[in-house]
Amino acid sequence: MTNSEQKKDAGIFSSEMALWAGIVTTLLILSIGNSWMIDLSNPLKYGILFTWLFVVMLWLAFGVVRHADCLAIILGEPYGTLILTLAVISIEVVMIAAVMITGENNPTLARDTMFSVLMIVLNGMLGITLLIGGIRHHEQEYNLSGANAYLGVLFPLAILGLVMPRFTISAPGGQPSILMSIFLVIISASLYSVFLMLQTMRHSQFFKQPVLSASNVGIEDDHDHAHLIIRSVGYHAVFLILTMLPIVLLSKGMAKLVQHGIDVLQAPQALGGFLVAILVLSPEAMGAAKAALANKLQRTVNISLGSALATIGLTVPAVLAISLFTGRTVELGLDPAEIVLLFLTLLVSTVNFGTGRTNILQGIVHLTLFVAYIELIFD
Repeated sequence: MTNSEQKKDAGIFSSEMALWAGIVTTLLILSIGNSWMIDLSNPLKYGILFTWLFVVMLWLAFGVVRHADCLAIILGEPYGTLILTLAVISIEVVMIAAVMITGENNPTLARDTMFSVLMIVLNGMLGITLLIGGIRHHEQEYNLSGANAYLGVLFPLAILGLVMPRFTISAPGGQPSILMSIFLVIISASLYSVFLMLQTMRHSQFFKQPVLSASNVGIEDDHDHAHLIIRSVGYHAVFLILTMLPIVLLSKGMAKLVQHGIDVLQAPQALGGFLVAILVLSPEAMGAAKAALANKLQRTVNISLGSALATIGLTVPAVLAISLFTGRTVELGLDPAEIVLLFLTLLVSTVNFGTGRTNILQGIVHLTLFVAYIELIFD
């Protein structure tokens, strides 16, 4: 056995400490944690529980990013990024589905969650990554064909799924009718499936970092992975899923704690979904930031625009299918102010990703829209 192999074998337990901490925490919360959360009036007790869950879930998020980075190194782009994106968005879909099936009927849950994810990813995540990447590297390059492919599918799916139901009259409010629900399920799933085939097969080169140019000469094709221990594809795939499972299982408890804090502080209800969405998206945010700092902007584009597209392409069919089979009411149409912000975000994204190069200005613009979204939560 070589020294490298000995290092790998000896480090399996210690390198997965986040997973073990997540398993212990999950078992405690699921077994006796419900009794702890019945009465949260004691500030000290509330603070301990909130800090405990937040730290463990964030630690798990770092573990997810590590395994996704290893898969990205082994498989190359766009497969590594796609695995991370699908894994994280699957958490969102599972969380929404679980609440829809077992919780109280909340017609706007899916809509509000999708809108929060879009604003966080397209404005918050992109804004920060473009800003820090621009500060370090001045200008950064990405594959224009890939960005156009993302936006070309995202624009119609977002408008059909989140805007059109507000203007139809076959169902009240922002509810889609049965016919429209079936239409949206088929269209969303079909378009996203076609996009995945294009991304992974026929045009996978669209989603790879452009060939070396003046802005990235001397930078290796792979990410800086000197601190990573690369094992097999199967190992990292299995442990990525295992590391994400505690996040899913703990998210309901975290949501209760966040909701309690909102009630005590009399903060807007939308703030709860926003905070939970940030926590769930933290693995992708960390991966996007690391890629931007390493001057690998294509990975940032794949993570950000890919997450936004997967949110619509996976969540809309899932929640509408659940609605059709369970009879639960679902409202997808956004309110007027949210529609304006969604249109503005999509238009700005189309303009900013229309040249193949980015700088700090694009980052500042996206962050401005993100601040506008935060203001909309409180107003």
